[in-house]
Amino acid sequence: MITTIQLDSDIKTKLDSLKIHHRETYNDLICRLIANCSLGGTEKESLIETLEVLSDPEAMRNIADSLEKINDSSNWVSLDDIEKERGF
Repeated sequence: MITTIQLDSDIKTKLDSLKIHHRETYNDLICRLIANCSLGGTEKESLIETLEVLSDPEAMRNIADSLEKINDSSNWVSLDDIEKERGF
């Protein structure tokens, strides 16, 4: 059965930008989007948690600070120093 739906022009523009090819039909596009959204429970929960972290400015700032500290070579400790400290 074929049916017609009404879309706001901005939604149509967004759908157009999601097409793999300009000749992809809206039916094929929507089927592909639905298939991609049909994630398993665990994957969906993980995706939601990731989005929550990415949406949290404080968490992102903490991650950026941590990465900065990791990449700061002045904080690095040699393996020899760690072995000596641990008594190996």
